[in-house]
Amino acid sequence: MSHYVDLSHHIESGKVYYKGLPAPVICDYLSREASRALYADGTEFHIGRVELITNTGTYIDCPFHRYADGKDTASMALERFVDQPALVVDATARTGRAIGAELFAGLAVRGKAVLVHTGWSAHWQTDQYFEGHPYLTEQAACWLRDAGAVLVGIDSMNIDNTDGTTRPVHSVLLREEILIAEHLTNLSVLPREGFTFTAVPPKLVGVGTFPVRAFAKIG
Repeated sequence: MSHYVDLSHHIESGKVYYKGLPAPVICDYLSREASRALYADGTEFHIGRVELITNTGTYIDCPFHRYADGKDTASMALERFVDQPALVVDATARTGRAIGAELFAGLAVRGKAVLVHTGWSAHWQTDQYFEGHPYLTEQAACWLRDAGAVLVGIDSMNIDNTDGTTRPVHSVLLREEILIAEHLTNLSVLPREGFTFTAVPPKLVGVGTFPVRAFAKIG
């Protein structure tokens, strides 16, 4: 029997999910109470309103996020987001923050989603989550690109080192239409391989990043 593992964080109104960016606002557009004036007795509805930065919660990056000529979420083929054969790479025993190409050496990643388990999601919704997070090096990104990965995910604040102003991992991967999933969670409960990864954003024109309900299907 197949079962599913949710790899996404909750998104709640008023909580900051990326330091320096505004928190989402989730509120009523039409409350249940107000709707009663519009419908027959005993009938009511709720219509919500959501305002958020596209980099909120668990999200997926498409090429347009980095490159003006890259594909947005509406342009990417649906199959790029759904049922990707996947594997987990355990980076919890790393020394320091940087995750280099040596961690992936010998792995068969061609045509697969590669999910990097750093353990950093344990700090979600704490100040520590934003400081000193683990990240991939440019050499790791080049290795994954050359080895044929189709998506790279991480359970950290950013797949790149955010101490400076360059983002080499985003640049290397998105240039080749290798999708990026950030702020994943629950990677510790997944098997090393033998599962698929799904993370589907809305079909938005002119948007390169958007929150997703990411999940693994095992079996």
